[in-house]
Amino acid sequence: MNLSHLFNQYKSLAANADQAFNKMTEEYGADIKCSPGCSDCCHAMFGLFLIEAVYLQKNFIELGRNERRIVIQRCKKADRDISNLEKRLHRNNNGKQTEGYSLARERIRCPLLNDRMECCLYPYRPITCRVYGIPALIQGKAHVCHKSGFKKGKYYPVFDLDGIFKELFHLSRELIQSSPRGNQENASLLISVSKAIQTPAEDIINESFV
Repeated sequence: MNLSHLFNQYKSLAANADQAFNKMTEEYGADIKCSPGCSDCCHAMFGLFLIEAVYLQKNFIELGRNERRIVIQRCKKADRDISNLEKRLHRNNNGKQTEGYSLARERIRCPLLNDRMECCLYPYRPITCRVYGIPALIQGKAHVCHKSGFKKGKYYPVFDLDGIFKELFHLSRELIQSSPRGNQENASLLISVSKAIQTPAEDIINESFV
């Protein structure tokens, strides 16, 4: 299955995100606190669109065997932590379905974060990771890293992450169309970094991990 044309479109979106981050660094560098060793964004919970998950998995299998083994071990711990968290939130909500924003406030270590506090797949990291330290529009509201120096009530340029999500949705739909077993209704499905790493690309496209 040749997905290079979709990957090229995805990499173009990632490059735009990097460009936006670099421009913000030039103009508001003092307010951006990202630095080597900072791993705040590596403990934030978020889901990947299918195109992101397949791209991440593709590059993960290029790592050395020993490094992959260590990452998989961290994946299993992350899965346990997520499962325990969902159960706890479910209990706290008196049996009601867990709200996405409740999960988003929790902190669970990304399995790609190694013991040197570095990302094992930094060049291929998701777009959400690339813009974490600058103001970003999410569900119509501006959000920014709590460690940043951006001041509430002051105007700053905001990266349109909502717009990127729409593009990722469309790319994911095209990805599903590439498989005879794909279901286009699942183009909006989100998958964790842990599941993306552990699941073969074909199974991600066909939602066999569910």
